[in-house]
Amino acid sequence: MRHRRLRRLTAIAVLTALLGTACSEPPPVPDAKNLAELYQAAKAEGQVVWFAPKPEAQMRKAIQAFQKKYPGIAVKYTNKKAPDLVTQLNVEQAAGRVSFDVSNAGGLTVLPSLDMAAPVDWARYQVPGAQIFDGNFVYVWAVPKVWAYNTNAVPAASAPRSWDDLLSPRWNDGKLTVESRGSFMTVWAQDPALGTDAGRDYASRLAQLHPHFTDNTTQAHTNIVSGQTPAGTDLINLVLDDRAKGAPIAVAPVGPTNANKAYLFVPEGSPHPAAGRLLTAFLASAEGQAALAGSYNSILPTRTDCSQASRNRVVAALCAAGVQWFSETDIKQYERFSGFFPQIEQAMGTDVN
Repeated sequence: MRHRRLRRLTAIAVLTALLGTACSEPPPVPDAKNLAELYQAAKAEGQVVWFAPKPEAQMRKAIQAFQKKYPGIAVKYTNKKAPDLVTQLNVEQAAGRVSFDVSNAGGLTVLPSLDMAAPVDWARYQVPGAQIFDGNFVYVWAVPKVWAYNTNAVPAASAPRSWDDLLSPRWNDGKLTVESRGSFMTVWAQDPALGTDAGRDYASRLAQLHPHFTDNTTQAHTNIVSGQTPAGTDLINLVLDDRAKGAPIAVAPVGPTNANKAYLFVPEGSPHPAAGRLLTAFLASAEGQAALAGSYNSILPTRTDCSQASRNRVVAALCAAGVQWFSETDIKQYERFSGFFPQIEQAMGTDVN
């Protein structure tokens, strides 16, 4: 049985000081029975506020496609890291002042987001059943975690080709840039051939190379593109996006890896509940998925499957590099991750929690 999240008094005090002591009642959720009714309710609200951990440029095509299909609804987008989303929403819901309508959850932010999501009958709005997770989450894209390298600094023939290759002394003393939260190690808790015990040992051995640790994977990506570090942890959509623009970066054939699922949900108490539901349903639709795929954000098969390579550029890139992947399938996996990541941080000596 899930425990309701604790309301932190200090957080409430901070928000109260910023917004005042009065709490406003959230707007009522229209009882829209289908997409047509939902659109009318959303158009009456006039806007939707969307927070997600993606650069706005990557979401622009999807936003434009939504506004073309549903005119009269302005989309206000903010790029905010997933952990910050959880913290902000927790504080705002406790104070009764939620400021956004669509939120993102993935990896370690799934469990704390469960009780923050408003109950929604997504099937009513034509969201495919395979994309509905735990009732109130909607699967909209995957974020495969990869190892990448700077092609100016590392010839393709010298790129790391396995997890063991990354422990070579040639990567010693800051030649690897590594995300300190340890999310790149997720697959060790998914693949039975790897395992959590072996993962903790691997993280400890990796730390002995004295890598350049970064707060998040986006910063690691920047280091690789700039050539500050020859190789490191990355996200495939960032690699492919910058590579298409001419950046000297490529996916290293290191696997298996995790294709982290990202979910959208409408927070309880959102200011534009109908518009939040409409945008989420659109992004889950075939039309929305086509727009997202333009920036390498798309749904992937849960396990390695190269049959979609001809029509999915992310699948094509993973398969071309020979990288196998795993995705999450149930809540129990997220519960296992919640205990695994702190152990990885401890093994690496980062302890960022």
